[in-house]
Amino acid sequence: MDELNSSVVPSNMSSPGHPPLATWNSNGLIPALVMSPCFLLGVPGNIAVIILRPNWQHLSSLSQSLMLNLAISDLLCLITLPLWIYNFLYNWTLGLVTCKLLSYLVYCSVYGSLLTVTALSVQRYLQVVQLQKCFDRVGKKRMLGLLCLIVMILSIPSLVVRQVILEQHWATCKPDFSSSAQQVAVLLSEILAGIASITVVVFSYISLHRKVNQAAFFSNPQTTRLVTSIIVTFFVLWMPYHITNMLSA
Repeated sequence: MDELNSSVVPSNMSSPGHPPLATWNSNGLIPALVMSPCFLLGVPGNIAVIILRPNWQHLSSLSQSLMLNLAISDLLCLITLPLWIYNFLYNWTLGLVTCKLLSYLVYCSVYGSLLTVTALSVQRYLQVVQLQKCFDRVGKKRMLGLLCLIVMILSIPSLVVRQVILEQHWATCKPDFSSSAQQVAVLLSEILAGIASITVVVFSYISLHRKVNQAAFFSNPQTTRLVTSIIVTFFVLWMPYHITNMLSA
């Protein structure tokens, strides 16, 4: 009878050498609640933008390519949210390689959105304020290729610092800095990229706003409102992120 009892191990007990099986982490409930509506609303919304392309008829070819790139970048980030929600609520069980690759994909998406909005504001500034046509067909492809290359380079630190860390029997995928110098270097790279992009966006937006106000008649007011709304939304949503990075550096 004792042998039978000793052979029955409760499901919440661990075997030697293995952490106990946990149900879920209540500390990750708030991030999960924030991410869930972002996924449920953002994924179909960006898919609709990619397919329908609303109010794009007044945009130039380059502007349309940048808008499409922005929607795709956001979509790539949003489709990873279920895995991050699982990471917050339960143990990370997908391994180190998946942790690094998903983090790299998210950072590529983030930097892609950042630089796309910056390029969109500069392109609009040159067209409206400087009255210059931006890039021919070959130049547009080169510019988009350079944009992708910069995004891939800026996202490399995520491959280095992301690790699967075991804390109190909970495995999580998160940054693990080998030294304070590495942490400062990574944060500074993110902060400088954000500040540079925001500075360019603000300058372009202010110049664009002044030009439109001075003009008695503007040929494409819908285009200006569309681009302006994107730039302003970008600025409002990104400023808290970079302020937090600056305070934590």
